[in-house]
Amino acid sequence: MNIIHRKGWEIPERLATPEHLFLNRRSLMTGAAAIGAGAMLPSVAFAQGKDPSAGLYPAPRNELYKLDRALTAESVTSRYNNFYEFGSTKFIADAAQKLAVRPWTIKIDGLVEKPRDVDIDTLLKAMKLEERLYRLRCVEGWSMTIPWTGFPMRNLLDFARPLSGAKYVRMETFTDPKVAPGQRQVWYPCPSSTGAQSRRRRTIFHSW
Repeated sequence: MNIIHRKGWEIPERLATPEHLFLNRRSLMTGAAAIGAGAMLPSVAFAQGKDPSAGLYPAPRNELYKLDRALTAESVTSRYNNFYEFGSTKFIADAAQKLAVRPWTIKIDGLVEKPRDVDIDTLLKAMKLEERLYRLRCVEGWSMTIPWTGFPMRNLLDFARPLSGAKYVRMETFTDPKVAPGQRQVWYPCPSSTGAQSRRRRTIFHSW
């Protein structure tokens, strides 16, 4: 008889995220700190090889987020990942270097008090960054434990200042098939997007 002894962190298969939702969530990693994607603005500092946001890291750690195991090695977490804009394999870190992250501008529009474009470094300085320790578990069978630096969604909403009639947030990634050839694929929803619906004081994420 084959007896399966489950580990403490395992969950029943029925509770795993459906594959179609997982595949669409890839855009969240690309645009979680943005509402929309806009035109590029010049950044002299980064053009000279200096990261304008370098002084913001490391961010203070939020001790509410704890792990019961060691962090996954950075050599793994920085190279084994999904980025379907550049290919369907997990080893696309080198190809993804074609994406220039500076200069980068975020477009905030829709039902907001003042539609505007904001440089990513201006946005980062306006947010209160924090580090959280997260466990990632993929439906494909791999998992990682990583330190993640960012800011709560509510801080971005406070910055965007949506009107009272706004009910949804749509976050859209960049579109540039010349840089990201994966966006030419017929199965790839380009530009990909992730949405959120606010219910009282909670934020519920949706993908489409």
